[in-house]
Amino acid sequence: MAAITNRPKATEPNDLATFFVDRANAGDVEGLVALYEPNAVLAFPEGTIASGHAEIRAVYEDFLASSPVLSPGRQRAPLVSGDVALTATELPTGGVTVEIAHRQPDGCWLWAVDQPTFIP
Repeated sequence: MAAITNRPKATEPNDLATFFVDRANAGDVEGLVALYEPNAVLAFPEGTIASGHAEIRAVYEDFLASSPVLSPGRQRAPLVSGDVALTATELPTGGVTVEIAHRQPDGCWLWAVDQPTFIP
């Protein structure tokens, strides 16, 4: 798939989950990586931790190799305290994701911690 260079930035914490589904369904690995801070941690697949963009990129290259089709879940209202937000999404499968996002100096939000299978 061709690289997409003009992606919208998350102006609200819950934009990240929406962009995640859109970019995953488009097979956009770099777009997924761009949702994370450079030193973010991702707990996926279950039982493993990926730290930083290089490891997160490798996780999503493997994940997207099977061309999964994701459906958006029901997002909970973010819990925001200053420049930190706790986000959660109830997935159509019944699982729940939990993330911590930070507001960046330019005002956009990026994930710092991502636990996609908090409740499987």
